[in-house]
Amino acid sequence: MADYIDGFVLPIPKNNLDEYRKVAETVAEIWKEHGALAYFEYVGEDLKLEGTRSFSEVVDAKEDEVVVFGWVVFDSKEMRDLANERVVNDPRMTDLIAPLTNPSRMVFDAARMVYGGFKPLVQSSIS
Repeated sequence: MADYIDGFVLPIPKNNLDEYRKVAETVAEIWKEHGALAYFEYVGEDLKLEGTRSFSEVVDAKEDEVVVFGWVVFDSKEMRDLANERVVNDPRMTDLIAPLTNPSRMVFDAARMVYGGFKPLVQSSIS
């Protein structure tokens, strides 16, 4: 079982979701090449629970946006740190991300993304 994950939540314009998905599929493979065990992204569908703040509120999602929740799985924090360093320096990432962060047609706004690294607290699964 994994010992460390990076988690993230971000808004994506609905009309750019297919473009984002294609980029994310390639990004997932790059992460795995650099040490991630697994890479997941899901699109929000049921985001409201009375008495709590929703992911939509946290990332200030607009009416024309969906919320994406994802996580990357690693063997350890050390492997995560090494993978993060490698991914940042991988020239393919620049080519993939640049069109999504173009100010004239912003698909991915890092300033509205929520991110963090997490160590295990409770792990329970069907064996």
